[in-house]
This record gives sequence, structure tokens and C-alpha cells, in this order.
Amino acid sequence: MREHLGFLKASSAVVKIAAWIFLLLGIIGGLSIIIGLVPNNPRWSGFVILAIYAFLFFFLYLIAKMADLMTAIINEIKKEEELLQKDLSK
Repeated sequence: MREHLGFLKASSAVVKIAAWIFLLLGIIGGLSIIIGLVPNNPRWSGFVILAIYAFLFFFLYLIAKMADLMTAIINEIKKEEELLQKDLSK
């Protein structure tokens, strides 16, 4: 289990960065449509874009948090194993 910690930490960071980038791009795109900077698009589609990108942000951020949680669980299991082996070696 321990060999996957580096991958979990790195993938969590990458997914969090991607989530924030998607949110930023969604806000820029949605607001530009709402304000009217994009011609021939109804303003309500800007709200749809904002909702979709907000959902995507929360979904990706949730996945990253789950990876962080798995890392914490693996660390706790490793600590418990070390304590148990210390107790058994006495």
C-alpha cells in the first residue's frame, strides 16, 4: 500500500489544480455569455455553463479529497502495523 502514496498525493494535487482551472474557465465563459460579450447566444445559456462547470469543479475536488483521505488511511494503517509489531516483539 505504501508504494502508492506518492501517486495518490501527486494525482490529488493535479486533480485539485484541474478543478480550479475548470471553475475559472467556467466562470469566465458563463459570465461573458451573461454579460453579452458572445453574440448569438441566449443569456440563459451562461447560467447553464456556470452550473455545469460548478458541478465539474465539485466533482473533481471530491475525487481529490477522496485521494487525500485514502492517503491518510494508509498512513494510519501503517502506524498501527508498526505499533502492533513493536508490541509483539517485546
